[in-house]
Amino acid sequence: MFEIHKGALKISLIYAKWYESLKDKNCGAFLSFCGIVREEESDEKKGIVEALTFEIYEPLLKAWFKGWEENYKNEGVKFFFAHSLGEVKIHQSSYLAGVLSKNRKLGLKLLNDFVEDFKKSAPIWKYDVIKGEKIYAKKRSYKLKGAGILA
Repeated sequence: MFEIHKGALKISLIYAKWYESLKDKNCGAFLSFCGIVREEESDEKKGIVEALTFEIYEPLLKAWFKGWEENYKNEGVKFFFAHSLGEVKIHQSSYLAGVLSKNRKLGLKLLNDFVEDFKKSAPIWKYDVIKGEKIYAKKRSYKLKGAGILA
């Protein structure tokens, strides 16, 4: 399941929807990771981050997600993904990932691998919002493989 939402994620609603869609699939584990925007000093400019703003290139992000689904479809694994588009204030969630698998060990490994690959490979650009100004978070971003923009 792949979802993009404007603004902060409504975690409990998304999780409940995912759970209802998977509870009868005869799998032993549904594991999730929730990313929360935290207050921190910006690496890019003096000031405290008030929010993050996200830009997404959705066709490439969908292709990335489908690659994960394709690689594990024969193992009975299902992936779940929700991310924010636009501004998300501190203490709100911008990212929810989930893995449904036959057992906990496989699910835990894949959830970690999925989240790490997302951080390095997903075409999502993050900006700090400081004193109302949107600033590209270059030091906390990864260069997208094959891209020369925003590197």
